[in-house]
Amino acid sequence: MRKYLISFLLLVTIVFQSGCAGLSDKSILKSQKHGIGTILSGKTGAPVTYQEMLNDIKETQIIYIGEVHTNITHHKFQARLIDDIAAIHDDISVGMEMIARNYQPVLDKWSTGELSESSFLEMIHWYANWRYDFELYREIFSILKKKRIRVFGLNIPFHIPPKIATGGIGSLLPEDAKHLPETINFSDKEHRAYIEGIFKMHKIKGRENFEYFYQAQCTWEDIMAESIAMNLAGRKMIVIAGNGHILKKFGVPNRAFARTGAPFRTIYLSGSGKDVDLSYGDYIWISESKSNSLDHHKTFR
Repeated sequence: MRKYLISFLLLVTIVFQSGCAGLSDKSILKSQKHGIGTILSGKTGAPVTYQEMLNDIKETQIIYIGEVHTNITHHKFQARLIDDIAAIHDDISVGMEMIARNYQPVLDKWSTGELSESSFLEMIHWYANWRYDFELYREIFSILKKKRIRVFGLNIPFHIPPKIATGGIGSLLPEDAKHLPETINFSDKEHRAYIEGIFKMHKIKGRENFEYFYQAQCTWEDIMAESIAMNLAGRKMIVIAGNGHILKKFGVPNRAFARTGAPFRTIYLSGSGKDVDLSYGDYIWISESKSNSLDHHKTFR
């Protein structure tokens, strides 16, 4: 099972960190034309200031901000955004792909300041589940604890997607099937084409059945969308997830909107020098492309 888990999550990393692969459009532009830290409007392609973006999104109910998991600059951007939105609104929450929702009691204790970092990492099983170096996310979690911001785990238990990718949803045992979202949308043709294009580029033994793999991807998207809907409760939520989950909005954002009708904005974080399609997000924030050397766990995701 561990071998299958590593293989599946490696391919998922390729899919959801690559973001740009297999997509082309006349709206593609070269991000190297703009300096690191530049924010582009997905609507016009023109640069906007951070304050202009903040003014636009501060009243939006759900704000999605993406990441390449190993890029510490992305996490600094996320931390800045959380800090600034929290300064404007007293009642916000943060939803995170990085943690499964069955760990909510542990997250609640973190947000109320009841846990030390070492206890939190042990109780959340950080290095058994997410595996990326916690240093990459420390600033975010420090802000959540300091400002008593409630954080929600959005994901399904991490051992389940590899089983779906191996044998399909129908193969799950009852104890695993009980974690599935109530509804799963397999009908988005653009999302399917995107996932299939990358799947064909990266064959992994035991993952030859695309239908099973696509079931796993859609389960991942819809569990996060369902978790957002369950925990929104009229407050503002900032959602942190891999770029591929928010790209073109056909992953989590549109699925959450179908459940909530809540207005949202997406912020796609692009590395400098990469091709960027303006449809990737409402805003495209250009950062350094280099991943952080701390991440010695990245082959497991």
